[in-house]
Amino acid sequence: MVNKSLVQFTHKDVNIKPIKNLYKGFFQVNLYEFEHALFAGGTSQLISREILERGDAIAVLPYDPVSDSILLIEQIRIGAIKSKHSPWLLECIAGMTDGSTDYESVVKKEAYEEAGLELTELEFMLSYLSSPGGTTERLYLYLARADLSQVKSGVYGLESEGEDIKTHVLSVDDALMRLNNGEMDNAATVICMQWLALNREKMKGKWA
Repeated sequence: MVNKSLVQFTHKDVNIKPIKNLYKGFFQVNLYEFEHALFAGGTSQLISREILERGDAIAVLPYDPVSDSILLIEQIRIGAIKSKHSPWLLECIAGMTDGSTDYESVVKKEAYEEAGLELTELEFMLSYLSSPGGTTERLYLYLARADLSQVKSGVYGLESEGEDIKTHVLSVDDALMRLNNGEMDNAATVICMQWLALNREKMKGKWA
């Protein structure tokens, strides 16, 4: 039995003023002005929030159920330079959807561009809002069946997009150790690895 939602309000309980564009470059920033229903009754004051409009994104974790291994990529992420000893991160393959809702096609395109993989069988994990206090971005996460037995570390990515991406094939146990010691600390990768840890035996049985 599905429990009744704890959330009591919906879109009809928010009054949004006309959205104003503040900046448009690699990303876009819009100004949202809104009033909303209050838990104690009545309506809030007018609230203003600058929202980063990134668009939605996908991430995929290639998994070989026979060798019990995964493929991760390494690339520079300048947003990490403030809080990490190195801005080169271990990540899942990921990319923006550019407005497409054919998420599986985007997954396959990004996997080929970033790791040279031609994926066929995908398992949807979940979707989540990356940081809803400041951006509308939603991510869609997938596990992909892949034969990683012959895959060697290589460098991939689109030169036109300034990508310089190195691939790594790791055992799941090694990857989980790196997750637990904090080497992997970006949200999509953490969530994908935790999902695999919870569903590892199920996916082995389904795909092995």
